[in-house]
Amino acid sequence: MSTPVLLVATRNPGKMREYRELLAGWPGSLISLDDAGVAAEVEETGDTFLANAHLKASEYARLSGCLTVSDDSGLEVHALGGAPGVYSARYGGDAYASDGDRVELLLNNLEGVPWERRLARFRCFTAIAGPGGQVLSTFVGSIAGMVQYEPNGEHGFGYDPVFYLPSYGKTIAQLPLEDKNRISHRADAARKALLALKKLTA
Repeated sequence: MSTPVLLVATRNPGKMREYRELLAGWPGSLISLDDAGVAAEVEETGDTFLANAHLKASEYARLSGCLTVSDDSGLEVHALGGAPGVYSARYGGDAYASDGDRVELLLNNLEGVPWERRLARFRCFTAIAGPGGQVLSTFVGSIAGMVQYEPNGEHGFGYDPVFYLPSYGKTIAQLPLEDKNRISHRADAARKALLALKKLTA
């Protein structure tokens, strides 16, 4: 019997590293878009995390012919009306090209907002699509915290260095990967997805 292959629809090394930990119970091999030789970029044209997760899972599954898992996730800040939200990875547009740029923009936009109003949450929607592109299932995960005043921590990526967890007294970026992978929004959704994936290949 051939070993099942699961395409993780990302080119982000940090995200791929997390998924290798999160889906360690997957009884096959995990490959990235680059591993699969998929050069095309599927535009995130949806106006919700769910729509983008469905779009990417479906299109990358068709392009690769592989069982595919995709997610769309982002940071929602209460004081900013839920922004950057679905635009987390594109916050500020082309002028803010790196994670550091987008974190700086976020902090500038929160200037003067008192600590008790800096509530935020990460949300992640994960979709699984079959090789033909049909979306088979969707899962959601979330984690609540606050946006602190300056970056701190060397782990993680994106907004992790400013996402503070009161119960830990640290940002997500200060946590070891194994701790992050127990509590993060992506971990929450991935745990549910892994159960579904195991059933699909049982």
